[in-house]
Amino acid sequence: MNGVVVDTSAWIDFFAGAELPSLADALARGIAVLPPIVIAELVSGARRPADRRAIADLLLELTIHDTPPDHWVRVGTLRRELRDRGLTVSTPDAHVAQCALDRSAPLLTKDHVFARIAELVPLELIGAGD
Repeated sequence: MNGVVVDTSAWIDFFAGAELPSLADALARGIAVLPPIVIAELVSGARRPADRRAIADLLLELTIHDTPPDHWVRVGTLRRELRDRGLTVSTPDAHVAQCALDRSAPLLTKDHVFARIAELVPLELIGAGD
């Protein structure tokens, strides 16, 4: 396995104090991987400056998925392929899914859009409550 890609929805619950065994395990094993957009989403959603700094400090210690130009081509291709099959997803969601696909890694999420994506492409999911 090439890590566990962690979506924003799992981090939000984690920072709110929820028990997330799968995320705790990934953190303990040092295999949690962040799509870059997740950092921006979390920091932009934090209301207090101290919370933003704490989130930024923690997340910057973790593995960040590399996103060279060819990654973004795959993101666009994934969005187009999903749309052609009847599912429209946002660029951020396609980016998160593509990070997991690029790494052949499971995606840890609570967001149901990824279950819909996984019906159409070989995306492995781990529920945030697992």
